[in-house]
Amino acid sequence: MELKSFSSCSASTSEVVHVGRSYSTLFSSFRHKVGVRFSTHFKCRRGLFLRTYCASDNTYLTDKAFISSVGQDNFAAETSSHRINGTNGSISRFYSTNLKLLDAFDDEYGGVVVHPDRLPSNPYTFASVLRLSLSQWKKMGKKGIWLKLPLEQSDLVPIAVKEGFQYHHAEPGYVMLTYWIPAGPSMLPANASHQVGVGGFVINDNNEVLVVQERHCSPATLGLWKIPTGFILEAEEIYTGAVREVKEETGIDTDFIEVIAFRHAHNVAFEKSDLFFICMLRPLSSKVIVDDLEIAAAKWMPLVEFVEQPLIQEDSMFKKIVDIFIARLGKRYCGLSTHQVVSKFDGMVSSLYYNVIDNEDNCVGK
Repeated sequence: MELKSFSSCSASTSEVVHVGRSYSTLFSSFRHKVGVRFSTHFKCRRGLFLRTYCASDNTYLTDKAFISSVGQDNFAAETSSHRINGTNGSISRFYSTNLKLLDAFDDEYGGVVVHPDRLPSNPYTFASVLRLSLSQWKKMGKKGIWLKLPLEQSDLVPIAVKEGFQYHHAEPGYVMLTYWIPAGPSMLPANASHQVGVGGFVINDNNEVLVVQERHCSPATLGLWKIPTGFILEAEEIYTGAVREVKEETGIDTDFIEVIAFRHAHNVAFEKSDLFFICMLRPLSSKVIVDDLEIAAAKWMPLVEFVEQPLIQEDSMFKKIVDIFIARLGKRYCGLSTHQVVSKFDGMVSSLYYNVIDNEDNCVGK
């Protein structure tokens, strides 16, 4: 602590500048070291300044106090010197603490992305640094702010919301919040609007379809033998997802041939839309091994028997899918096969699905 004078200085609780969390702090050890008279206890606020009155020259001395939490969080504190007048016109020196901004980087759209692994662990430090960062980013003309808060730091969420951040999306390990600085509606991209499902149409050389009965199903589909279905995983291709779901539910290994159709529906789950891709797969094995967790039963069923199920015949969508599948088997229809392409825009390999027929009028997927 830097003091102008060590003689006849005293401090009271009314002379402590308050910001942050209150703590009761004993200053007896400090009193012995510098010979300054203090009250026995202080109600101090973490991370701010202690203002001390010195009777010898009627001045107030202000010093950094309780910024240990900043150091613990690897947020450097810088001091700047200011001059203030004492009560007798004398000059005293005032030291203030400036916390650095949140550790972040600029995105390509004029926004800011905060590093989620370099956040302050102390909520009070986070609140102060967040306010300072927002103020500075506004002055810099930044636009959208992306703030990813890990699950283990969920106590920071209400602080960010209080400062004006809004929920964007959540995953098992984090919640993403955003802040749009310019006036007008936010131009940040919204959360994902769709979930993606796949179904595997697998038929063997005996004209039998691989079908399952789900262990957990709605009353409307009770007793229905259906094709294996499931959801695409993160960073998974449509065709690999279909192969994986068939393997998980029935134990059958397959090769992807084509996407023969897809369905687009809305307000399916949590007000999200749904894309469901029906894939034609070629079986590479025949022994059925049921996944007891999801599937009540699985088997090879003759195609005719599968088509004649009442629930298939009564549902226009199911019936149309079966009609398309039968047309594909009769070479009267070609689906969408997958082709790996590289885009110049991002340099990444992508799967492009389209229809190609060879010189013999056969689908290239077969």
